[in-house]
Amino acid sequence: MSLRNIAAILVTIAFFAFQMYIALVKQFAPMLQSPLHLIFALTLVFIYFPADNNYRKKIKKAAKDSGNDPDPALLNKYSWLNWIDLLAYIGIGYLLWYVLTQFTRLNDYVLGVDEVMTIDHAAMIAAILLLLVAVYRTLGGILAGFITVFIIFAWTSPYLPGILHTNLKPISQFVEEFTSGMTMTESGVFGTPLLTSANTLFYFIVFGAFFSTIGGGQLLIDMGMKLSNKSSGGPAKAAVLSSGLMGMISGSAVANVATTGVMTIPMMKKIGYEPEEAGAVEAVASTGGQIMPPIMGVGAFIMAEMLGVNYMSIAASAIIPAVAYYFAVFVLVDKIAAKRAANLDTTADASIKVDRPIFSRLYLLIPAILLVVWIIRGYSLMRAGMVGIFTCLACDVINYFVNKPDFLNLKQLWDCCIDGAKQAAAIAIPTAACGIIINVVTQQTSLATNLSVLIRSLGTNYLFLAMCIAMVGCMILGMALPTVAAYLVGVILFVPCIQPILLQTGLEPATAALCSNMFVFYYGIMAQITPPVCVASYTAAGIAGADAMKTGLKGFTFAMVGFLVPFVFVYNPPLLLKGTWTEIAIATLQLAVGTYFLAVMVAGYFKTHLNVIERVLLFAASMCLIAPEMISSIVGAVIGIAMLLINASKAKKEATA
Repeated sequence: MSLRNIAAILVTIAFFAFQMYIALVKQFAPMLQSPLHLIFALTLVFIYFPADNNYRKKIKKAAKDSGNDPDPALLNKYSWLNWIDLLAYIGIGYLLWYVLTQFTRLNDYVLGVDEVMTIDHAAMIAAILLLLVAVYRTLGGILAGFITVFIIFAWTSPYLPGILHTNLKPISQFVEEFTSGMTMTESGVFGTPLLTSANTLFYFIVFGAFFSTIGGGQLLIDMGMKLSNKSSGGPAKAAVLSSGLMGMISGSAVANVATTGVMTIPMMKKIGYEPEEAGAVEAVASTGGQIMPPIMGVGAFIMAEMLGVNYMSIAASAIIPAVAYYFAVFVLVDKIAAKRAANLDTTADASIKVDRPIFSRLYLLIPAILLVVWIIRGYSLMRAGMVGIFTCLACDVINYFVNKPDFLNLKQLWDCCIDGAKQAAAIAIPTAACGIIINVVTQQTSLATNLSVLIRSLGTNYLFLAMCIAMVGCMILGMALPTVAAYLVGVILFVPCIQPILLQTGLEPATAALCSNMFVFYYGIMAQITPPVCVASYTAAGIAGADAMKTGLKGFTFAMVGFLVPFVFVYNPPLLLKGTWTEIAIATLQLAVGTYFLAVMVAGYFKTHLNVIERVLLFAASMCLIAPEMISSIVGAVIGIAMLLINASKAKKEATA
């Protein structure tokens, strides 16, 4: 066993021991707990992603393609780069020493009163450099470059014009504030996002790894396939159902595509779907997992912490928009299947086969059910995650007696722990790195205030314009950054622009905060299927053997409801369960009917093909219904129903002819 593997085992054991201690015994103060969590994450990242990692991967891939074993000499050609890792480990060691020895002083530190020492400057530099390198190795150069731009901006903003300008401070004061803000308080690297990673995300990521490995993930996929087996376009509906069910647990678009897509995409192609259509359906269905309760994307947990509310209230508020999203995709694939029924292969060979019985495996859902029950009962997310993990272990024992193929021995359980720790570390790194951006935007410069004042100066009547600006900004961020990073940056830059305008419309502060945060959250996610950078669509295109850009464009079209729903719930908060039951019921009905019209319009088919005029009028009808005014909704319903009746009559005449 190599030294690197031994180190990975020891650090993983220590990481798990630390996380189990704060979950089962007691928590530490944030200025000790967050830095220790980050130190473990940094260590694992540098172990699993050494300096010569990319080069070694290329050599191994080239050797595999040629059918040969990799040349040891070539593999070790750039091993000298690992001296960089030695410097990184020294830096991590210094951070560990700094946190453990200076914790008491940091815990009581008061900005502008207490002294900033040389060791504080050194710790700040080490933390930022280590984070930038770790981000580069795990997520690539885009996010690392993005953070670097903000750091440079913090130092140069006094010399920039317009909304980028910040009043000049004496250099000594600026350096002191920069150091203290980044690593000596809870407003920078060690802020709320990283604390959420330590208190919540770690346990849910590990739970997801255990749940999938013991067979729970495969059970959800099989359930989705079984439920859609006998319907028209069954494989496409299986993709929607399986990805939705799996997305409730995983909360990752790319992971959903990779997990369910390898089965559903070939089946969709087999019955006649074009590769681009198959990939787009899977990408859209998988992306929705991040907005589907009970376990949404990582950003939802951070949203709950930043809003200071119970996570269950966030999950509950997201139910109606998430169901509308999946309803639209389901109607869309149903109509596409009907439109192409003459060309689709409906033979028995194209049917969906689930090899193993589902009923005997239903107990594997117990961990997910208990997890949700614990959240609903008001237990902490940390405790709920622990209940889920331990229940997964209990289910694995049951597997030994009931479903032997799913039983995990000790080595497989350990591999699952390794995988969970690695995933948790990969999430902690960008989460902590975003703390740098948040601190720069909110404390080191006046960018957030300037941007907010600029948009607010447009006035209450320009809420739509403010939301359009925020939408474009969030989608651009989402194209370049992971979802959690896009949400965090979007919250800092755009929520202060939307929320004050919403308050002027008469909304309660809590409702305005929820609407604006959820708006930013949605568009950070929708960027996953927005060209030109649509990671989920590109992943699906790779599985489907399709053109990546065409798949992305189709996915963008198929997910149209997802792009419109945030505007709807901002104008109509009852969709987020903020209103009376009557208001919620009326808003839900409006959204459901409008969503149906919109999905039919995108498919271009109801009972027969829709012509251009019918599609334009259906789009107008859906927009009228999605708007919160009752008069526009009635007009939209009349127009939409009339179009569907006309189309049905036309289909009847065609059938008679």
